[in-house]
Amino acid sequence: MSASSGCNGQTGGVSDLIIERVDPSSSTALQALRAYYDDIVSRYYQRPISREELDAVMREESSDDLIPPGGVLLVARQGGEVLGCAGLRISSDVGEVTRVHVTASARGRGLGSRLLVEVEDVARLQGLLLLRLDTRSDLVEARRLYARHGYQEVERFNTSPYAEHWFAKVLTPLPCDATALAPTADDPLAEAHDTNIRL
Repeated sequence: MSASSGCNGQTGGVSDLIIERVDPSSSTALQALRAYYDDIVSRYYQRPISREELDAVMREESSDDLIPPGGVLLVARQGGEVLGCAGLRISSDVGEVTRVHVTASARGRGLGSRLLVEVEDVARLQGLLLLRLDTRSDLVEARRLYARHGYQEVERFNTSPYAEHWFAKVLTPLPCDATALAPTADDPLAEAHDTNIRL
């Protein structure tokens, strides 16, 4: 089943790509999150980190809060290969975009953009008006991605010791009837509409 953005049911990109909502404790999520931290922490230290260091980061920077109703974690995979992830923390009418990552083997396909669009659509379904995120100076491609999607640099809004740039984006409504996409209250993890993104 392939993932597609928007509300017209059309499929974009590789036909067997799936973007699905996962529990952050699942094996699929842990694989995606380990790849995320292995990449960004290694780049921070300018050397490959050890398995022990990666395990420590995973414990210290828990993603357990990325579950409904306070959060969401999306993972992109193709066949048995996990290709990337993106998360959203939900607080009142503001969302925090986090854990945006695409593996090295999957870059150059526009997957980062697709993940970001899917996160934004989930945020809209939750009624969020504003998205925020932070990143580092050395993550140049991430800052380019956010700028390309309409995120603007703003003043510091947190005290993260690793954050060096802060971005925000005011969301516009979905371009179609959001009720057709929204998961039902009794089955929040049900597949939504015919867009084939697993919510």
